[in-house]
Amino acid sequence: MKKADKTEGDINLSEYRMKWIQENIDEKTEKILEQDSKYFLHQSLSTPCMNVLSHCEENYIYDNQGKAYLDFHGNNVHQVGFSNPEVIKAITAQLETLSFSPRRFTNEPAIKLAKKLVELSNGNLNKVLFAPGGTSVIGMALKLARRITGKFKTISWWDSFHGASLDAVSIGGEPLFRSHIGPLLPGAIHIPPPTNYNSQLGNGKRAFVESLEYLKYVFEREGDIAAFIAEPIRYTTVTIPDKNYWKKVRELCDKYETILIFDEIPTAFGRSGKMFVYQNYDIIPDILCVGKGLGGGIFPMAALLTKDEYDINGDIAIGHYTHEKSPVGSAAALAMIDYIEKNNLLKSSQALGTYYRRRLNELKRKYAIIGDVRNIGLMFAIELVKDRRSKIPAIEEAEYIMYKALSNGLSFKVSSGNIITLMPPLTITKKELDSTISILEDSFKEAKREFSKV
Repeated sequence: MKKADKTEGDINLSEYRMKWIQENIDEKTEKILEQDSKYFLHQSLSTPCMNVLSHCEENYIYDNQGKAYLDFHGNNVHQVGFSNPEVIKAITAQLETLSFSPRRFTNEPAIKLAKKLVELSNGNLNKVLFAPGGTSVIGMALKLARRITGKFKTISWWDSFHGASLDAVSIGGEPLFRSHIGPLLPGAIHIPPPTNYNSQLGNGKRAFVESLEYLKYVFEREGDIAAFIAEPIRYTTVTIPDKNYWKKVRELCDKYETILIFDEIPTAFGRSGKMFVYQNYDIIPDILCVGKGLGGGIFPMAALLTKDEYDINGDIAIGHYTHEKSPVGSAAALAMIDYIEKNNLLKSSQALGTYYRRRLNELKRKYAIIGDVRNIGLMFAIELVKDRRSKIPAIEEAEYIMYKALSNGLSFKVSSGNIITLMPPLTITKKELDSTISILEDSFKEAKREFSKV
């Protein structure tokens, strides 16, 4: 078996994973994990699993040994926390009336949700299509772009993730998902991704200037591009382009009659301080993809939003999924959005984001391993480096820190091997944020001691 790619920083069979299991898992849990390993196909990042969960509520997940973990990962479905009572109430009420809507029929919850999403886009994206997951929405977006333009080629970033189906991994750029399964979708062109701190394209703003030049060059050479697809703010690395970057991309797409697709599946619904991420910029995508948290952290639900003029597929089907207009999923989504609005979580996301970034920068001043701290709203990245001059990624240290934090009750994702990605629920409190600073500091201290021995 080939060695697993470490860009996700969370490999099933790593040395640190094995050590964490030995120190944290009891015999009963170990037997359950053996059953999981026996019956599920093995794949990197999941089976074999590391622990067994018993329940989740508010901002925490709990294992079957009774330990609580403040979850700053949550696969990005937990904007309104876990097991949100209002979402559960809405789902339960819907189950007692209309639990399923076969194709050819519609239902009021689905129509209400479509209307609400259009309103949240300020009326700029007026047509909606639902699907049971984000990957399916990406597939629909690609088909729609082909239909609109009569072209099939796409441009996307290396290292990006847009889903795990064959068409999605074709436009995606993570080797963990696209290696050893080709041939992939034809016409999928990739370009280097710009990053805020340590980019192959240059540092800081220079990376985005070079990215635009690279994109312009590909447009000029190819000409017949159906779509450019990207996350407006990348979830895994919290890469935050300035407004000029997306303005120039929009101009290029218009010039070359290319559809601009924004993938906000992991980032929409308040994480950036806005309901949709693109609302932080002065442009509008042609197609917007959302999902994950849309179902309130409980029900699989995703949506495509687009403009009136692109409602051109009455003679074919680009989605047509069994649970497309799920009344239960729609009820969950409406309750999730209502909860965000009633509790003013967009404003809270902005205020807490500013506060937490200040606390993280306090850690940066104390620990040289922290090369950069960045955020927008409640999306945070801590980029770890061997030293700030060379900016060599501190990959082994990042994994070590992740498991130390897990041992102390904080769960998060490591991206690109060396970027601690922190995505707290929008329901997080200042007290809980402060508690994570203590956990992170302890982890950095231990890492400093451990790797100073090397």
